[in-house]
Amino acid sequence: MAQQESINLVESYYAAFNGGDMDTFLNLLTDDVIHDINQGRREVGKEAFSVFMGGMNTNYKEQLVEMVIMASADGARASAEFVVLGKYIKTDEGLPEAKGQTYRLPAGAFFEIRDNKVARITNYYNLQDWIDQVSA
Repeated sequence: MAQQESINLVESYYAAFNGGDMDTFLNLLTDDVIHDINQGRREVGKEAFSVFMGGMNTNYKEQLVEMVIMASADGARASAEFVVLGKYIKTDEGLPEAKGQTYRLPAGAFFEIRDNKVARITNYYNLQDWIDQVSA
């Protein structure tokens, strides 16, 4: 897989996310996708990822902007840096109470790509920064 194809895949992945098109979003994943949750656990499989996204879409409304995507020459790895513009709409267990707070959060993601699909996604953002923003 070429570098530009991987960049296009990640662009499609985030376009589906921003468009709320979960069917397309999930179809861009391998069945055995690995999801490394920010500062948390590792989940394996498209079904686990779908459940995770269901929770995210219930508790948060987010758009990703200022996207910069890079990929290795062979296309096997890619990364994205972006800003999350969000609204906290329902309290997530173990986190501050949701009251419709908005936030602007720098974030990044690392991808492993196989067979023109996302085989691993590792997300990172500063959780304390987010907590500070929604607690203010």
